[in-house]
Amino acid sequence: MATEQALVPAGGRVYLKRILIGALVIVVIGAAATLAGWDLTDWFKDLWNTVTSVSLGYLLAGIALMTLQTTATAFAWYSILRYGYPESDIRWIEILACYAAAVALNSVLPANLGTLVMLLMFTTIILAASFAGVLAGMAVQKIFFTLIGTFCYVYLFLTVGGSFSIQLGFIAEHPWATVILLAGVAMLLFLVARMLRQRVKQWWDQAKVGAQILVHPRAFLGRVVLPEAISWVAMLGVIAVFLSAYNIPVSFHTLMRVVAGNSIANVSSVTPGGAGVVQGFNVLSLKGITSTANATAYSVTQQLVTTAWGILFAILLLIRAFGWSDGRTLVAQSYSQAREKNAQQSAARKAKRRARHQSAESGVPSELSG
Repeated sequence: MATEQALVPAGGRVYLKRILIGALVIVVIGAAATLAGWDLTDWFKDLWNTVTSVSLGYLLAGIALMTLQTTATAFAWYSILRYGYPESDIRWIEILACYAAAVALNSVLPANLGTLVMLLMFTTIILAASFAGVLAGMAVQKIFFTLIGTFCYVYLFLTVGGSFSIQLGFIAEHPWATVILLAGVAMLLFLVARMLRQRVKQWWDQAKVGAQILVHPRAFLGRVVLPEAISWVAMLGVIAVFLSAYNIPVSFHTLMRVVAGNSIANVSSVTPGGAGVVQGFNVLSLKGITSTANATAYSVTQQLVTTAWGILFAILLLIRAFGWSDGRTLVAQSYSQAREKNAQQSAARKAKRRARHQSAESGVPSELSG
């Protein structure tokens, strides 16, 4: 009985702390958005105008499908990590909160930096997890989305004229330079792998742990592919809802064009959430289906509502999963680990430089010295 009473602070202080951590998360996201060049004042004005111009039914349907999309993909992550680290105490709510945070951060930070933050959060909350193992887990998590995304890309390039050049025009205009660039990158990776072959072997051993669910095909299909398929269908539903809100005809052809355009824009853009690039692709994808102004209005509305709900959903889940003290501890540990890792890498680079200088002065190869 005393234990139960200890879990419920008097005076409602737990609610005050959760409000404070929510405010802190909002401040952090706002600061990150400002650094990324995102004008929050104009964004909130646009959001308000958007919300008041779209009927409540469409908004609620879109929010419900967005929640399903995030939750289903997070469950795939949860399954991958549970199979990779079965001895660890992995909590579903924590994985969901970390993934929702990544979705929210990717909407305000450029180049999908939120995904990297999520991977680091996983290595922090799962003591047995290594970064290489979690990275391998992401490779497993991307299998379905890569295959279905490839289908959408091919469909886009075959059915929408100019879609290849809008974002990948350099490849079309300079094919030989692209081939040389790719060959150079491949050779560089090969040389780096040879230099670090011992460490690569260690990373590979760690990566096999993170991809352990692939050894269990039924679990992979039922606990990863199926929820990701549900997530993907929910994403199609989000697009269909907002297209309908602007009286844009919804068809398989329209959905495939929009999905592929959004995917390419988000992957290749360095702007927060692919802003601007997404609108350009949406206008191109909906050319001949609706007017440019209507396509732009649809695209802006969907991006604004998706971003707003993603941030709010992440804040609620982070408070629910970690609370004030645990959330503060998670951030502190992640920051400390990042500083320690950076210091170790810096020390290793300095040691290698000293070894090279000493071997050059003595005429003894650095591999034989020491």
